[in-house]
This record gives sequence, structure tokens and C-alpha cells, in this order.
Amino acid sequence: MKIIVAGGDGFCGWPTALYLSKKGHDVAIIDNMIRRKWDNELHSNSITPIATLEERVAKWKELTGKEIRVYDGDLTHYDFLREVLKKEQPDAFAHFAEQRSAPYSMIDREHAVFTQNNNVTGTLNVLYGIKEIVPDCHLIKLGTMGEYGTPNIEIEEGYIEIEHKGRKDVLPFPKQPGSFYHLSKVHDSHNITFACKIWGIRATDLNQGVVYGLDTDETQMDPVLANRLDYDGVFGTALNRFIIQSTIGHDITVYGKGGQTRGFLNIKDTVRCIEIAANNPADRGEFRVYNQFTEEFSVLDLANKVEKVAHEEGLETTIAHLDNPRVELEEHFFHAENTKLRDLGLEPNLLTDDVIRGILKTVLSHRDRIINENVLPQVSWK
Repeated sequence: MKIIVAGGDGFCGWPTALYLSKKGHDVAIIDNMIRRKWDNELHSNSITPIATLEERVAKWKELTGKEIRVYDGDLTHYDFLREVLKKEQPDAFAHFAEQRSAPYSMIDREHAVFTQNNNVTGTLNVLYGIKEIVPDCHLIKLGTMGEYGTPNIEIEEGYIEIEHKGRKDVLPFPKQPGSFYHLSKVHDSHNITFACKIWGIRATDLNQGVVYGLDTDETQMDPVLANRLDYDGVFGTALNRFIIQSTIGHDITVYGKGGQTRGFLNIKDTVRCIEIAANNPADRGEFRVYNQFTEEFSVLDLANKVEKVAHEEGLETTIAHLDNPRVELEEHFFHAENTKLRDLGLEPNLLTDDVIRGILKTVLSHRDRIINENVLPQVSWK
């Protein structure tokens, strides 16, 4: 199968491109390298040293004999995208190419506008490109569980049956996004729904939970293939930040009460979910939604897990509670359905102490790269 991985230089996109290539698919990457520029903007870095994309794909070819073609460009530039689609004629388009940080979208007006323009316009261009050039191409879109918010009912997979005044209908599950980033994902979902209905596009929306872990089998083959490990208050997930803090003698800083609960999955499951979606495409005109996560944890659950492993490794750290820079419920009901991907063959990799220990040891081996002042939040929703 010919597959384009848009955003293939990023934390999820890079291991996905390698995994699909190893599985025998013909893979091309589209990326404008902006994630690397954001490191410069934020005076931050990946704990793990990251080679250039050219060096990465060259090493992959050297090790496996498999070529991954690279197109350096931006999805918001439609002429560029059209030419790539004409040349590649993909069977599937895995779309990771969005600004994916809620804090980044909340820095100020400029960052909010950029996030929405980049994400919504880029996805609209992809929809038009598929319609005009490769109408049978299957769009595999990375959404987010954050589209749903934290409703006081169970979260279904994309749709919910409603009975109102004696009549029933199946409708998109209500959306309660918590940032301008999450709002951009909701706009994407609405645009894809509309495009599927009017043009017959086939699309799968993977509402992904928070991704943890670092390596896949492919990224471990050589240091040049290493994946990113972000830890700052803008792009670093809570689990990553907690692990980094534990290695530098810093308190593990929980926002507010720590009852904020979300869905989580291992990066190894992310790449597998893309493969499952590609091998089981949506029908023409179908907008299919899967909730892509395997476990649910609160922020305090994660802090306790990291503290336990850190103490076992001889690191002194304690849990501290910070004033929450976000506007969110800190204690709430949260349960979401996630059966569709499992029914198609997903076998979850779970968050064990050994997984945390593996990330922690990687951090310790690169501890000299940690910029200590970046481990606390600097962006406020308020």
C-alpha cells in the first residue's frame, strides 16, 4: 500500500513511518520541519538528540534497504500538496501534520490564530486534494480525546444515540474542547464529516489519548533513528515532565488537585493503530471514529507511579501541587469506550513500572541536555 505520513518528522509520525515501511508499505513523508523551529522559539529541546530527517531516512535505507521519500513542505500550501498527491497517488494519507500542543495554542492571540490556521486550513487542503486527485484515498486523521472534554456521562466512540421528545437519532458525540488547539481538532472533525457526506471521501478519525513511551522496535535499531522526548511545559506531557523532574531532584509538580483523568496509550500502540486503520479502510462516504487509547489515569496516578519507580532507582523526589495554569475540572467523572480498535486486533502495551523505568534511564543517560527552567509551566489559560 502507498501511504503518505504527513508530519513524519514528529514524535508520532516518525515511528509510524518506520513501522509502516518495515511492514512492507511504500511510505513517503511530508513535513515542513516546524517542530524543530519551535524548539528554537521556546529555547527548548528533545532530551534525546535528534538527527536531521535526511540523516534519519538515509540510515533507515542503509539498515533495511527500504526507501522513505521526503517532501519538505507545508500542507497549508495547496499547490505543493497537489503536486505531491499527483506524484505519489497514495492509497492512504496518515495526517499527523498539526500543531499538537494545547499550551502552545494558549500562549497569546498569535499562537491561537496560527494553531487554528495551520490545523484547519491544512486539513481542508488535504480534503480538497483527495477529492480532486486521489478520490479513493483513505484519510487517517489523528484527532484527540480532548475534543470530548470531560462530560458527566460515558464517552462513546464518535457518535451517540439520542432520544428527544419521542424521536431518536444517532448524532456526533457533543464536543467540549479545553483549548484553542482542541477546538481546531473539533473544526477538523466537522469539516471531515461534511466532506465525507458531500464528496464520498473515506475517512477514519483516531481520537487519540495522551501518548507515552519513547521507543518502538524500529527507532531502537540505531541512535540516528531515535525518537523525540519532550519535557517542557509546552510540549512535554505530564508523564515525561514528572520523569524528568525526578531525575534532577525537582518536585514532581501536579497541577491543582491532580484528579484530571485522561486516556493514555503507548507509542507502540499508536503505530499499530495506524496500521489497523490502513488495513481496514472506511467505506466511501463514511466518517468513522475510533477512540485510540488503552488505559485511563489521573495526573496524580501518574505522579505516584513515577515517584515509586524513582525511589526504587535511588532518586529523591516528592510530589507537590501547583496552582493549575489551565482552566479545567480537577475532579470529575471520566470513562470512554475504546473497543473498536481492540476488535480489529489491537493488543495493548500497558504502562508498567518497567516502561517508566526505561524512559527514566534514557533521561539519565542524557541528563546533561535538560534545561531545568523549562520543567515548570509558563503558559496560563487565564
